[in-house]
Amino acid sequence: MTFEDLVAEGAAVPVEGWDFSWFSGRATEQRPSWGYAKLLADRMSRAEAALDVQTGGGEVLATIPQPPPVLAATESWPPNLEVARRTLAPLGARVVHAEDDGPLPFPDASFDLVVSRHPVTTRWDEVGRVLKPGGTYLSQQVGMGTLRELTDFMMGPQPVSDARGTDRAVAGLAAAGLTVVDLRSESLRVEFFDVGAVVHFLRKVLWTVPGFTVEAYRDRLRAMHEHIGREGSFVASSERFLVEARKGQLRV
Repeated sequence: MTFEDLVAEGAAVPVEGWDFSWFSGRATEQRPSWGYAKLLADRMSRAEAALDVQTGGGEVLATIPQPPPVLAATESWPPNLEVARRTLAPLGARVVHAEDDGPLPFPDASFDLVVSRHPVTTRWDEVGRVLKPGGTYLSQQVGMGTLRELTDFMMGPQPVSDARGTDRAVAGLAAAGLTVVDLRSESLRVEFFDVGAVVHFLRKVLWTVPGFTVEAYRDRLRAMHEHIGREGSFVASSERFLVEARKGQLRV
């Protein structure tokens, strides 16, 4: 396919939800060794009331084999809300709108489990507020400097913020009354095999290149196409960390 064909294809693919199956054969991302979906299923099977924050289209939450008696999820983007409601209906989940940086629309101490995979931002204070005493928070987060190679290729060298650092997460949880019981981080290989996959990814994962449009970045996309033609792929790294915390004093 030509450069124009690939770009047009990447620009036409719908971006609703967090289903990445379209990338099969066109991009790959190494998965963290801890297996978030397995951990999620285990914690959900033991919960009485659970909340998934920023569920996307509900694709990850939908993989749990045993939902708790009370299950809720939040999402900020209206197209994803409708996808999530359809996806999570078989689990009996209530899906509600909540802004990523806003309050959670639930009373204090509503849940014994709060989870979140790849949140845009985390209101640690709100996580602590809606958790019951002794409740658990489990999250896989995008770490500091993730995909910086792709960001820098498209935009030029950019400063790396510490906003997604593990130190910030630990401090935020402590301030919210939670104690970290597990913290792990890994750097993972990401590979793009055509420029169409890059276009679709940048449209879907908006914070990688803020304000991305094909028109504004056509020259850099052409450079990307030529790079992949020479090298066979474009390689970047994604940073991930897993954090699990408990609210209040731990008791054995």
